[in-house]
Amino acid sequence: MAESTTSEWWDLLPDGIRGEVDGYVLQDRRLQAVRVVRETCRSRGLGLHEAEGVVHARYLHHGDRIARTPLSPLDLESLAARASGCPGPVAAIEAIWDGDTVHDWFVILLAVSTAPAGEQHLATVHRETAVRHLGEARAAESRRPEATAAEAAGRALAEHLAVPFHFASPDAPDDEAPRWRP
Repeated sequence: MAESTTSEWWDLLPDGIRGEVDGYVLQDRRLQAVRVVRETCRSRGLGLHEAEGVVHARYLHHGDRIARTPLSPLDLESLAARASGCPGPVAAIEAIWDGDTVHDWFVILLAVSTAPAGEQHLATVHRETAVRHLGEARAAESRRPEATAAEAAGRALAEHLAVPFHFASPDAPDDEAPRWRP
C-alpha cells in the first residue's frame, strides 16, 4: 500500500473515521486530524507524510467552510491590554521564533517581567497575521513578513511602555536565539 494515492488512503478509512477527520478539519484542528488518519492506517503502511497529504486534501475539499483559528491582533491598544496581564511590571517586550509542521515559522510576541520573573503571551504572528497587519504590498516586499510585522508591533508597544524591545534574530528563523536578559 506504500504507493497508494491520497484518495486511496481516504477510501480505506471507515465512514465514522472519515466523519471524525472532517470534523477536525472543519474546526481547523489539523494535527488532531493527522493523528487520527495516521493511527487508523499505520498498520497498512501509512506514514506521517501520507497522513498529512490526506488531511491537506480534506482542507482543499472543504475550503471556505473551515472555521479558521482567529488571527492575533497587533494593534497597540490590544497588545497593551494583553501586556497588563504580565505577572509583574513589564521589563521588556520580546519577539521569538517558533515553528511547526502546520504553520511553518512564526513569531511570538511576549511581555517579560523580572519581579516576579515571568512572561505574558501577547500575539502569535503567522504569515496571514502579517499580511493583514502590513498589507499585501508591504508583506510581499518582506522576505519574512511575520518578522517584519512582529518587529513593528513589538517596537511600538515597547516604546509605548518605555521598555526595551528584543528580537535576537529578525532576519532568519532561529528558535534557539538568545533570549532577553535584564
